[in-house]
Amino acid sequence: MTEDAAWSALVTELDGWAIAGKRLDLWLRDDDATAPSDQLDRLAALAERFTIPVLLASIPLMAQDTLARRLETAPLLRPCQHGTWHCNHAPPGEKKSEFGLHRLTADIAAEIVAGRERLRELFGRSFLPVFVPPWNRIHPDIAAELPSLGFVGLSCFRNFALGPAGGPRLVNTDLDLIDWPNGRVGRQPGDLLTEMVQTLAIRRANPRSNQPFGLLLHHHDHDATAWDFLTNLLERLSGHAAVAFSSPDALFGAATNLATDLD
Repeated sequence: MTEDAAWSALVTELDGWAIAGKRLDLWLRDDDATAPSDQLDRLAALAERFTIPVLLASIPLMAQDTLARRLETAPLLRPCQHGTWHCNHAPPGEKKSEFGLHRLTADIAAEIVAGRERLRELFGRSFLPVFVPPWNRIHPDIAAELPSLGFVGLSCFRNFALGPAGGPRLVNTDLDLIDWPNGRVGRQPGDLLTEMVQTLAIRRANPRSNQPFGLLLHHHDHDATAWDFLTNLLERLSGHAAVAFSSPDALFGAATNLATDLD
């Protein structure tokens, strides 16, 4: 399939959503924020151009004061917590994880709270109490503790689910723009579009599915391919009858109110 055909397939799928009376809530999450940069400026400009807020997952104990000052002039970048140190604690042979059951639960909880306090200190009322674990991995037992640690939201990737003990409101991302195994480069548009259309077709056919569709971004790692795809996608979806650009505040419900109450 050519790239033009892949874009046409996406529009056809979204037209099917409109005919079915369904709405696609599209949202953006960007990970690994620590400091201002030209790449962060580009993300902020894109958010302003399309009036689409971005959940900006910031690494608490690596975040710089200059990031907080930059976000004062970028209100559509909504900071939340991205782990604590973005440090892998999994043993060799296991997938990377900062919040698996590789340490005492009490130590993990204390570290999460320390990170939350650091970000509240940095961002004040603009901080959203939403937790984004590095590598999109967190043990369900740790996830279940997040509400007691002050979080109303959790965001991982596509098929992650809470365990029997539950947890905060879960809103996952669905499409990762970066090709990590092949050099941390932007994935090819045709591959991204094919994956997106397949996911949307499954959800359109499911009468009980009203999940938002999240794009997973990493502004530090975006090359021209990633930026061009993101811009092109937002341009094509903007104004489509079946698409609404959603904000993290709306998706996570009480997040804004809780952030205010904690001050």
